Amino acid sequence: MLRDITLGQYYQTDSVIHRLDPRVKLVTTLCYIISLFIVDNWIGYVIAGLFLLAVIKLSKVPFKFMIRGMKAIVFLLLIAVVFNLFLTPGEPLVTLWKLTITREGIRLASFMAVRLVFLIMGSSVMTLTTTPNNLTDAIEKLLGPLKVIKVPVHEIAMMMSIALRFIPILLEETDKIMKAQIARGADFESGNLIKKAKSLVPLLVPLFISAFRRANDLAMAMEARCYRGGEHRTKMKPLAYRKRDAIAYIIVVCYLAVCIVCGKILW
Repeated sequence: MLRDITLGQYYQTDSVIHRLDPRVKLVTTLCYIISLFIVDNWIGYVIAGLFLLAVIKLSKVPFKFMIRGMKAIVFLLLIAVVFNLFLTPGEPLVTLWKLTITREGIRLASFMAVRLVFLIMGSSVMTLTTTPNNLTDAIEKLLGPLKVIKVPVHEIAMMMSIALRFIPILLEETDKIMKAQIARGADFESGNLIKKAKSLVPLLVPLFISAFRRANDLAMAMEARCYRGGEHRTKMKPLAYRKRDAIAYIIVVCYLAVCIVCGKILW
């Protein structure tokens, strides 16, 4: 299950999406997430789904790989759907004991499920097609104007990149620790909620120790290489916009316009 989480991983291949400037991919992802909250009908979500499928196809990332990454949020997805299904007031359709399923609840739960799936898959496409170093450079460039008001842009971008990069590392570490504890007789499945929470202690303690050890090793490595922050630092491969990046921006603007028109006005 832990190995199924694709967020934070990088999929090595050659595609149009991989060759785009990381700033374009970051802005596109933000615009896509915004579009998911703009639309509130099936027309808008169909457009968002077609746009996402086109991007996945161009990225050459296997669709099965994207679907595998959804397994990690099944529990969260079920919670969101159930709460919206039973706790949304409106026209009642089915009554189960004290719980009532309404027409508005079905609509809201369906939209919430589709929105979560598209949001996770859209974010995964960005991380799967962008290296952590390029993502750091993109965040630093986009937040560059904030340096005027003394915001530590480089440090913020570095922390976000390190956190994103450590997601698959810590997941792999968790998987190893869990298998080792199971081999020693640990049981993470049986029992009530309190017993399951207590059974996680042998898993969390070594995981935290491993995380702090990795953080200390990273800090020592950065100090050994005389890392002093973002001031006056040069880059071996500075970011530069190309013609394909301008075309991508135009496509994103057109996509947002279509979402607003078809998802709001025409509806």
